[in-house]
Amino acid sequence: MKIYTKTGDKGSTSLIGGTRVAKSDLRIEAYGTVDELNSYIGLVRDQEVNKSRMDVLKEIQDRLFTIGALLATDPDKSKMKTPDLQEEDITLLEKEIDSMTAEVPPLRAFVLPGGHQSVSFCHVARCVCRRAERLAIRLQQVAEVDDLVIKYLNRLSDYLFALCRKMTQELGAEEVVWKPRV
Repeated sequence: MKIYTKTGDKGSTSLIGGTRVAKSDLRIEAYGTVDELNSYIGLVRDQEVNKSRMDVLKEIQDRLFTIGALLATDPDKSKMKTPDLQEEDITLLEKEIDSMTAEVPPLRAFVLPGGHQSVSFCHVARCVCRRAERLAIRLQQVAEVDDLVIKYLNRLSDYLFALCRKMTQELGAEEVVWKPRV
């Protein structure tokens, strides 16, 4: 089987269910951004500081594939069974957030992204996650999108912020507080 099909050469692609849409379609933009996020999570997972979190980060990547499949499915045409997202997936993120938050100083101000290259990668992932969430919300305004998709992406961005703070602590990097110029 060849990697290229040439079916998209004129700017369209197929959803799960067979419906052809423009590659610029909001649904494609939404699941494409989830795919981009998944790649950034892989980059975060590959950082030495995250060796102990590798299994959780792989689980997150698996859930992002699930979300991608849900977003790539034409709800009106597909009879195919898609993977499911469950409330327990969100609970896992919340437990991880609570655990990391308990181990870092309380947050009293906004912090500037950065401090260490590994932390910066995680901040980029957090921002892409927020974009994926916004796109999924826009898509939900015009088409069926499971509420758990939005909830998961929202919680994942919180998880990534908590992870940034925890990584900063573990790496002995400086957490720079934003001091607005007034």
